[in-house]
Amino acid sequence: MKKLLTLTTAALLGLSAPAFVQAAPDPDPKTLKVALLPDESASTVIKNNQGLKDYLQAQLGKKIELIVTTDYSSMIEAMRHGRLDLAYFGPLSYVLARQKSEIEPFVALKSKGSTTYQSVVIANKASGVNVIADIKGRNVAYGDKVSTSSHLIPKSVLAEKGLQPGSDYKEHFVGSHDAVAMAVQNGHAQAGGLSRPIFESLVERKIVSLDKVKVLDYSKPFPQYPWTMRSNLKPELKERIRSAFLNLRDPAVLKAFKAEGFDAITDEQYDVVRKLGPLLRIDLAKFQ
Repeated sequence: MKKLLTLTTAALLGLSAPAFVQAAPDPDPKTLKVALLPDESASTVIKNNQGLKDYLQAQLGKKIELIVTTDYSSMIEAMRHGRLDLAYFGPLSYVLARQKSEIEPFVALKSKGSTTYQSVVIANKASGVNVIADIKGRNVAYGDKVSTSSHLIPKSVLAEKGLQPGSDYKEHFVGSHDAVAMAVQNGHAQAGGLSRPIFESLVERKIVSLDKVKVLDYSKPFPQYPWTMRSNLKPELKERIRSAFLNLRDPAVLKAFKAEGFDAITDEQYDVVRKLGPLLRIDLAKFQ
């Protein structure tokens, strides 16, 4: 009986083993899964990037599936498990994803001739917050915890002025850049941080009013959001993807990125983001 049980158990284990073995990602998939940052609602992001989908399908001769994850962390995990082929990360989410995944950055968006950008710290005009020091004792809205431009960079602006979360102000994570702006405008937070290009777009689209919100400070320049790809994609496919982005000039496609094009970029250019850890007293190796 013991021998029979042993053989039966072995057979069951043998049958079930393949279910626990994850197949290696296809180096040349028929459909490329392309992830975009959840900076706004998924439906808005997908709608705004139909032009990119059409362009990549025409350039690469492959089907393109656009994906918007629920948040930055789930996007990092999807890339780590090989469920994504290309991903458009924020600088911090790229640094975190790079720690866990075999990925490589290949281009970053270019705006006004530069592949750098800034964050902005804003305040509610009626709150009495007129300078960064006035934030002490107040509520500050940030976007996603793993966002560079709506969390780490504006938080570093406050840290450079001696303000730390918890002891000097209360931080609130509201999910996205537009949610930060609206939280400040509606008075739910007295101050907040987000991407300067996104803030200026919200003002231009009259979603945010400068009668209610004002700019307190701008950050120093940081490297722009990188496009990344799986390192184990077929070399010929990687080169075609790289060329497609470098040669992208269609204003209708680039409008969603508030960019004039894309330029080549390397991992080393994101070391400035890695250096934010000590300033903010954060261990990026354990961050998320």
